[in-house]
Amino acid sequence: MGRPSKPIISKELAVRAALEVVDDEGIEGLTVQLVARKLGVKAPSLYYHFKGKSEMLEEIARMIQIEAIIPHMRDKGDWREQLIELAVAVRASILRHPKAAPLLLQFFPRHLMLKYYDFWVNRYDIPAERRMVVIEGVEKLTYGSALIGAMSRANGASPMPEFDEQEFPHLAEAVKANPMTDEQAFIETLKVFLYAF
Repeated sequence: MGRPSKPIISKELAVRAALEVVDDEGIEGLTVQLVARKLGVKAPSLYYHFKGKSEMLEEIARMIQIEAIIPHMRDKGDWREQLIELAVAVRASILRHPKAAPLLLQFFPRHLMLKYYDFWVNRYDIPAERRMVVIEGVEKLTYGSALIGAMSRANGASPMPEFDEQEFPHLAEAVKANPMTDEQAFIETLKVFLYAF
């Protein structure tokens, strides 16, 4: 079926409705018909904005990234602390939509981050040849932490499974001695990484 000649709803509204469906039903439960029903329109009206389900999923991944409550980028101050604020905001956005988080692996919207990469890389007071290490490291720590946390939330399981303390005594000691929440541990990990430069 071809696209209608005029949109009945906005693309942003359609993507938000699709994200709500994924939040409720998971990625496998997303259908054009469910999104249309949520919006009170007929399914063909969505084809004005999307060629199909794959394009809709890509837009959901993009929206999760854009939805991050990004702190104002400042030219002054400690760039490491500001970068940690940004990473925490992105991670929180992903964790708000645990069932949709796997889409970031399939449709990673790196092109949306180029402006931020360019802004931050100019602020790093480290040799130019180490700057991509910072970008790669912060990105991997942020998305890795968010995706593991999201999968735990989506499945209703703890990120650290239950285990026999006798069989794994060193791990048991580390877990018991850890006073931090997941977010606090994430921030501490970023600090250890960034202040190593």
